[in-house]
Parts: sequence; C-alpha cells; structure tokens
Amino acid sequence: MHIFYGKASLIDYLKSIKTVQSTIGFVPTMGALHQGHLALMQKSLLENANTVVSIFVNPTQFNNLEDLAKYPRTLEEDVKKLTALNPNIILYAPSVEDIYDGKPLSQSFDFDGLENQMEGKFRPGHFNGVGTIVKRLFEIVEPANAYFGEKDFQQLQIVKKMVAKNHLQVNVIGCPIYREANNLAMSSRNERLSTEERDEAAIIYKTLTAVKEKFASNSTTTISEWVQKSFNKNTRFTLEYFVIADEATLLPCTRKNKNKKYRAFIAVLVNNIRLIDTISLN
Repeated sequence: MHIFYGKASLIDYLKSIKTVQSTIGFVPTMGALHQGHLALMQKSLLENANTVVSIFVNPTQFNNLEDLAKYPRTLEEDVKKLTALNPNIILYAPSVEDIYDGKPLSQSFDFDGLENQMEGKFRPGHFNGVGTIVKRLFEIVEPANAYFGEKDFQQLQIVKKMVAKNHLQVNVIGCPIYREANNLAMSSRNERLSTEERDEAAIIYKTLTAVKEKFASNSTTTISEWVQKSFNKNTRFTLEYFVIADEATLLPCTRKNKNKKYRAFIAVLVNNIRLIDTISLN
C-alpha cells in the first residue's frame, strides 16, 4: 500500500491521481485502529475512487499530558489492518514536525458556542486543537468527502461548523457508532481497560437505552437525577457528565420542543480513562 510520512510527497501523489471524476474520501484517525474506524473506511471505499487515511496523535487537542503520553500508538498493527481491508488505501502517517512545521500550536476558532458544551467544559482548548488539525489535514488531502463516527457527535458538529465558516469544499459525513459485543462504543481508549472494566462498561449503553425509553414521559431533570443516582451506586465508574441536548446547538434541553431533535451525551471515568457515548432520543 502507499504510505506517506511527509505532506509534500502525499500532495504530489494525490495531484498525480486526481481527475474530475475521481473523488477522494478521507478518514482522519489517531490510530490504534478498531472495527469502527474500518467501517468508516469501508464506506469511503464504496463512495470514492480513492481513500486516504491519516494516523496522527495530535498533541494540540490533549489538555491532559498524561492522556497524550498513554494514548496507544500501534502503527505497525494499523498498517496490517489497512492492508487487509484494502491495499489501495493511501496512508498518511506524519510526524508532529511535518504537520506543524515545528510549532504545535492551536488556532483559535469560533464555533458559535458548540465548543462550550460538554467536552468543551471538561477539556479546555480541546476543540481548538481538533479544528486546527482537521483544517490542516483537509488542506493537505483536499478530500471531497470526509468520514467521522457519531460517537464523537460534538466533534462531528464542530467539524461541520469549521468547514462552513471557512468555506471549505468538503462534505462531512457522520457514520453510526460501531459497538463491541456488550454494546460499549468502540474506542481506541478501550484498549487501556482491563477485561473486567471492559465488561462492566456495558452499563454506559444500558443507561443510555433506559434514558431513551424514559425520554417520552419524563422531564430532562428527572432523567438526569436518575442517571446520577445510578452511577452514585457504582463504585467503579464515575459520571463526569450527563446531558440531554439539542442536536443542532448542543445546548442543554430544559423544555422539550416537538420540532427539535434531542440526543443524550455521557462521559464516564474508570481508572482515569474517559469513555464517552451518545444516543439519539427522538
């Protein structure tokens, strides 16, 4: 398969294969690839003549240096998975130097308040880092279509907002969450869980499905109190946040409106590992 470690050689290669008819699909990742990532790539392969995958652990989106240091890096295994999926995939695996030219700093973005909710409250600067790296990668790859998982739904909305505000010609496509056998949302961070923690993490999706059942006939306050009490009884998992929000604005729902779409968002800590998940409610 084609593997590029520098943006200059990648750009030259993409120019050499680009035609009016041949679209480029793009799947940006931080590696430690799992079936959820591969599902995004499969969709891109079906919908585009060429598919580019990036593997880059982006330092500017980590507000916790310990989390950055512990983030799994498995490039050799990732290459094997990509080759098995489709050897025609084009891999971009840059260094920090190649991406940031020696200055790994974030741009400042205005995401119309999307960045101030949920993850933004607990990870200051995170979405400026996300916006910076995604914008940079879009400028390098120039894809027609880019694929993101809905597990990081807030990130998906942030990327769409960044694309719109910067007038980038990229179609951002959200894809369904890929789950493990116990319905834990697939994540590279799951690799850091013990077998017991991974099994017990099924509580996250069980909670969300119960929330969906309760949503029609209960207030958001009542539901939020129930979720908090459920996690108070659990000694292994700590609830960082639970929010029912408007899908479009990500603002917390205080009063339901039948014309709006709502989604539940949750973040849980287990042994200092953050697990997030989400579910559509209506």
